[in-house]
Amino acid sequence: MRSIIFETLKESIDVKRRSIEPNVNHIIETSERIAASLSSGHKILIFGNGGSAADAQHIAAEFVNRFQTERSPLAAIALTTDSSVLTSIGNDYDFSYVFSKQIQALGKKDDVAWAISTSGNSKNVIEAVKVAREIGLLTIGMTGRGGRLAKSADLVLRVDSDVTARIQETHITLAHILCDLIERILFPEKFD
Repeated sequence: MRSIIFETLKESIDVKRRSIEPNVNHIIETSERIAASLSSGHKILIFGNGGSAADAQHIAAEFVNRFQTERSPLAAIALTTDSSVLTSIGNDYDFSYVFSKQIQALGKKDDVAWAISTSGNSKNVIEAVKVAREIGLLTIGMTGRGGRLAKSADLVLRVDSDVTARIQETHITLAHILCDLIERILFPEKFD
């Protein structure tokens, strides 16, 4: 058991290093684009399935409440939390539209659609990104090695792994880095 613990730790650190270090400039650009959207009165719509749905809620909470510093709330909504909306769309139409219909209802040009899919091929996530782009939202994709999400989002944060757990661990690390950078961009006086 000890060897499993240490191997998991090593693998997690290695995946984070391989995925984050070569993409620092891309991560900075992503934080600047999200901050620009928020500072101009727009919002972030975050979505994914399963563990990625939980990550969407976690990330939205970091923006609405706070991350590292006391500051004004930032507009972020997890599209994974309204069971009545999700089940009515899934029942009346198809589960592939549970996020895209919410994007149509809530998304406005220059908002941010933040899609999370470890495989990069979740049908409902891809459909939502397609609709978001048609409306004029900035689309951000967090994925594993790629999939269809990597080909359809404006900005893509890939994780260099095929192991779902390692991808999810790296996604939340990336999200925390983005939250930190965005707070620093929008509230520089809090970090003096």
